[in-house]
Amino acid sequence: MLIVLLKILHIVVAVFLILVVLLQTGKGAEMGAAFGGSSQTLFGGGGPAGFMAKLTTAAAICFMVTSLSLAYVSSIRATGVGAPVTQSPVQAPSQAPAVPQGGESLPTAPSEGAAAQSG
Repeated sequence: MLIVLLKILHIVVAVFLILVVLLQTGKGAEMGAAFGGSSQTLFGGGGPAGFMAKLTTAAAICFMVTSLSLAYVSSIRATGVGAPVTQSPVQAPSQAPAVPQGGESLPTAPSEGAAAQSG
């Protein structure tokens, strides 16, 4: 049940992150940027991060947390740590008698009657 909830949350966060990124305007989206007049500052001319940038950061952090949680939970399920045993133990196949090749006969063990007669 936990994995199903994590998967649903992960998909919702992924779609939200895509929408938030697509809704943002580019740093050089002004008309002057089309003619090469954009500012040459390190982080652009927008100043400090706005609401959409903070929302993008929060969505990216949530996406990373759900990704790591899904990886951790699936690795625990794969190794079987803490999971109840639902399968019966595997039994080794019984050994089949050797079949002689080319018409040879197999040596047989002496029967109890033959051992009593010889002795």
